[in-house]
Amino acid sequence: ILSTEVAELEANLPCTCKVNFPDPNKLHYFQLTVTPDEGYYQGGKFQFEIEVPDAYNMVPPKVKCLTRIWHPNITETGEICLSLLREHSIDGTGWAPTRTLKDVVWGLNSLFTDLLNFDDPLNIEAAEHHLRDK
Repeated sequence: ILSTEVAELEANLPCTCKVNFPDPNKLHYFQLTVTPDEGYYQGGKFQFEIEVPDAYNMVPPKVKCLTRIWHPNITETGEICLSLLREHSIDGTGWAPTRTLKDVVWGLNSLFTDLLNFDDPLNIEAAEHHLRDK
């Protein structure tokens, strides 16, 4: 099932994203590079590491941001606030077995545009800084 998802993912990548499999025999671990082409992070290059657990797709993949970034929804240690990566989400937008790796990549990509969220930040300082001085 993972090989099908990886093929679908690679065929439907946003133009701002690239995936890299350090070991082609291990489809459960890969890296994603997001290079936003608009907004505050335009011109930046952000690396994420994505690990697909054994219990996938009952549980979401584990995602960490490897690039230090000043972002309201990403901590400086790389934790990410994105509801679809949560197993249980109050607003119903959390992980579901029907979601795929493609959804994860598109979701991460959106953190730099549409999903940039200052109302419920993970990195409160970054959000406050942004509100004070864009």
